[in-house]
Amino acid sequence: MKKLIFASIFISLFIGLGDAQVTAIRAGRVVDPETGKITTNEIILVEGRDIKAIGSGLAIPAGATVIDLSKFTVMPGMMDAHTHLCMNMQHKRDAGSYYYTTLNDSDAKRAIQGAVNARSMLEYGFTTVRDVGNEGNYACSEVRKAINEGTIDGPFIINAGRIIAPFGGQFQLQQDKPNLAEPEYFFADTRDEIKKAIRQNLHFGATVIKLVIDDQQYIYSVDDIKFAIEEAHAAGVKLAAHAWTAAGALNAAKAGVDSIEHGVAISDEALAIAKKNNVVLVPVPFTEADAVAGGEPGGNKQTNERWFIDPVRRAHKAGVTLVWGPDVIFNTKDLPRGKLSIDTVDEWKQTGIPSLVILQALTTNPAKLLGVEKFRGWLKPAFRADIIAVRDNPLEKIETVKDVVFVMRSGKVYKRAIEIK
Repeated sequence: MKKLIFASIFISLFIGLGDAQVTAIRAGRVVDPETGKITTNEIILVEGRDIKAIGSGLAIPAGATVIDLSKFTVMPGMMDAHTHLCMNMQHKRDAGSYYYTTLNDSDAKRAIQGAVNARSMLEYGFTTVRDVGNEGNYACSEVRKAINEGTIDGPFIINAGRIIAPFGGQFQLQQDKPNLAEPEYFFADTRDEIKKAIRQNLHFGATVIKLVIDDQQYIYSVDDIKFAIEEAHAAGVKLAAHAWTAAGALNAAKAGVDSIEHGVAISDEALAIAKKNNVVLVPVPFTEADAVAGGEPGGNKQTNERWFIDPVRRAHKAGVTLVWGPDVIFNTKDLPRGKLSIDTVDEWKQTGIPSLVILQALTTNPAKLLGVEKFRGWLKPAFRADIIAVRDNPLEKIETVKDVVFVMRSGKVYKRAIEIK
């Protein structure tokens, strides 16, 4: 009887797999961001959520849905490794400070904002994102779960839960109101508190750990950071380190964090150590859109040159891996979250680094940083069918990534500006 039951289950599974819908994509150009190689007239066969085969001259199975992208460039879905889906600062209401955003918006509202922003990211070609905190009391964990359950649409999400930081986090608190930064931050000033913070985050659904290294006059030491890394890695998750000061970035590089976020004041010494320790830099552009929304048109120009363009150029020269993560914390009806993220390609272009490096920062580099490189980030058989199409060759015109005409995630089409037969 047990053998019969097992056989029935096996046959049912086999039949289910056999009935998976096949989609055939005719790709005019296919770009491999890792190598910079362009191939033409490829067929990509997608079965279920995965790529089944890719190559020229492949036979299209009878009954397959055919998507004609022969006039476009096809590439892996893009990745944003530093986003805050569950935060929407309103410049006028919040006086340009996300501290007030955390007080004004409930966790319920922030989860709704997260769902809206997740969908926007997907529409603009981001099939994977890493949310690095500022999600209240695990609002983004709920957004991620809803996406995984198929309740709402969005990218594949890795999220940090509550940000771990020395007392005060990134805020200046008042002595009679010391709890106003919680649960936005998890204050941890001893090894036991760091361990507890990491474990509580993991228990409540975090899939990456975020530390604020500095932002106060007291900062985490190299040994403190190493302790946190060991605890996170032992649980199978990576650790991202917010480092705004030169001292914070240096400690993070020496400790060997998985990524330094921002690094606006990072020194050449820290960059050399980051290269040696395989530490990734996730720099943050300062955009005109943010300046205009804050009522200061042109106000970010010099800041961007000093805190983004210069560190990126020096990091590239030092051979440090760069990853896309524009740290967008606001959006409006006319400026949805996905648009604000991808539009920062203009700031990346200003650095003068090669288009291929920028494309890698958007695709293969974050895939490795986020730990999804075994099933996302490339167009290969057995990889998730996270596929987008743009009008031009991004290796010649990197800004073409701002005009995504087709988005597929895990085999499901979410955006198409072309006819599907």
